This record gives sequence, structure tokens and C-alpha cells, in this order.
Amino acid sequence: MMQLVLTITSVVLSLAAAGAIIRISRGPSLLDRVLAADVLLAILGAALCIDMAANRHLNNLMLVVAVSIIGFIGSVTVARFVADRREHARES
Repeated sequence: MMQLVLTITSVVLSLAAAGAIIRISRGPSLLDRVLAADVLLAILGAALCIDMAANRHLNNLMLVVAVSIIGFIGSVTVARFVADRREHARES
């Protein structure tokens, strides 16, 4: 049963990662690309968590925390940058 669950989750995460990579390459705007990169980091974190659950260890816990923090800080930074650019465009 566990093998079936691991197979299904790996297929779903692989399809999601492929979709995020396609969005990163085709994204019409910077925000689309940043959001897809954030989704890709979340998929990586989910894959690491599934690996930890399947193998019953906590070796990747610090890596999951680091990936989550990097994704959050990157998304907030880009969102603030884009918001500042839009305010300057309205003033002009």
C-alpha cells in the first residue's frame, strides 16, 4: 500500500514540477515566473517531506526549512519590487 501511495505522489509532484518549469520558461511576465519558481520550491519541499516520511528519518528537515524561507523571502521581495515599480509608473 505504501508503495502505491509513493508512486502516486511522485507522479503528481513530477507533473506539477513540469508545469511549473513550463510556466517559468513561457511566463509572459516577471510575476508569473516568480510565482512558478515559488511553486517549484514548494514542490521540492513536498518531495523532501515525502522522502522523510517514507524512509522514517528527519535528515532533510533543515533543508525543507531553508527552502521554505528562501521561497517566502524571494516572493515577498519581488512582490514589493513590482509594487514599487507600479507606484512610480502611476506618478509619471
